[in-house]
This record gives sequence, C-alpha cells and structure tokens, in this order.
Amino acid sequence: MTKKYFGTDGIRGEVGVPPIVPEFMLRLGYATGMVLKRHGKAKERQRILIGKDTRVSGYLLEAALESGFSAAGVDVTLCGPMPTPGVAYLTKALRLSAGVVISASHNPYHDNGIKFFNGKGDKFTDATELEIEAELEKPMGCVSSDKIGKAFRLDDAAGRYIEFCKSTFPQDLNLKGLKIVVDCANGAAYHTAPPVFHELGAEVIAIGVEPNGKNINDHCGATAPAALIAKVKEVNADIGIALDGDADRLQMVDQSGRLFNGDELLYI
Repeated sequence: MTKKYFGTDGIRGEVGVPPIVPEFMLRLGYATGMVLKRHGKAKERQRILIGKDTRVSGYLLEAALESGFSAAGVDVTLCGPMPTPGVAYLTKALRLSAGVVISASHNPYHDNGIKFFNGKGDKFTDATELEIEAELEKPMGCVSSDKIGKAFRLDDAAGRYIEFCKSTFPQDLNLKGLKIVVDCANGAAYHTAPPVFHELGAEVIAIGVEPNGKNINDHCGATAPAALIAKVKEVNADIGIALDGDADRLQMVDQSGRLFNGDELLYI
C-alpha cells in the first residue's frame, strides 16, 4: 500500500504548506498516540519524547504535536534542541514508548519535518506508518479530562547525551594536544558536540554555534564545508568536523583542508 504522507525519512516539506502546518501536526500527534495506545500494555500509560533542531518553526510544530498527544491520553517529555541520534538514544534509555524529531535535517530553515522512533530507538516500520495514516483518516477526538496526557521537560537532556557520546570512546582515549574545529551548522548539536570533544581533552574551536532560528545550514555545516575548511586553515587545526542541522551526518577534513571521502570516513 502506498503511503500518503510518510516518505523515506518521515514527513517533510515547507512550513505553512500542508502537511507541515499546525492543524495537521495536531491530528498527527493524536493519530500516533492512538496507535501507540493500541499496541501498548492496557494499563501502562504511553510516554513519548519530542526533540527538535533549531528552526524557528520547531516551537510551532512542537506545540501542535504535544496537544495532539495529550488529547490521545499520551504523556509528552520535551527535551528541546537535540541531535536526531540523541532523541533515538534518550527514547531507549528512558524506556519511553516512542520518540519524535522535528527537523528537516540538511534542508534550509523554511522546511521542517517529523521523524518517529519506536521504544528501541529504531525508525517506525512501514506498517506502523501506514497504521498512523489510516488513523489520520478518522475524526479526531479527545480523551476525558482525567485521562489527558501531561507534559514534562527533561532539563538535563543535553548532559545525558554528552555523557553517552563520551562513553562510546575507549576509556584510555585522550585527545589532549589535538586542535579540532567543529562546525555545528547552527543546528541541533550546537550545545552537545563541542563539549564532547572538549571533555575528551581536545582544544575545540566551535563555529556554527549561534542559532537564531533561521541560520541553520546557512553557508555552514556538512552541506557547506567551505566554512570548516577555511577555519581549519586559519587556526592550523589538526582536523575539522562539520555536522548538518540535526547532526545525523558529517564531513571531515584534515589539517590541509582536504575532505575525507566516504571510504576514509568508514575506516575512521
């Protein structure tokens, strides 16, 4: 069966053009909540994590999604700006029912999108997405007042993810003596990527860490490595790393500004 809304990587498009509008996001939250409840344990309250990148529209879409989930009787945990891999990790670590990322990845700020993870931190299956789309065709309702979902804020989300990232490195790894340029694309990793390398001992020069809601991926980050290359040469860094808006892809350059190819990145 062909999907109407979900593409290869969630739902994505220009903000203000259906389906990336508040009314649809409200219904999407409700429909997803109903599907989660249908497959969850009968007496167990469903809980979902919402993260986002730094686009100005993220707050608008987050509020609509949160309302939809609450209307379905699903509790929501808000973690604010967070890399896509961070949302996947936290969803699993906190033993939540699902996670959602509000992001259009490497696209410009006027686009946005939605991507879901299940409780294991994996992307929703095609079958689940089709079930959500079927639920979207039904009239939206609302649970009784005593069953409305509650919203919580996870204030230490960034710190949790930073510690997880550090834990993936060998205990004896020390980056002391290395000068690293990190370009965060004015996106979701602006407050998580630099501390990881700094706390592992490196001297970190961070660029693309001043998001204003509209400058995500704007002549910076993995899709525009010229800024990274220039900075690496300017400060005589040993290596440069550029992430995209939601930090699920990267580019790396050596001390001369040469981009590593895909095979080299896989080897590293």
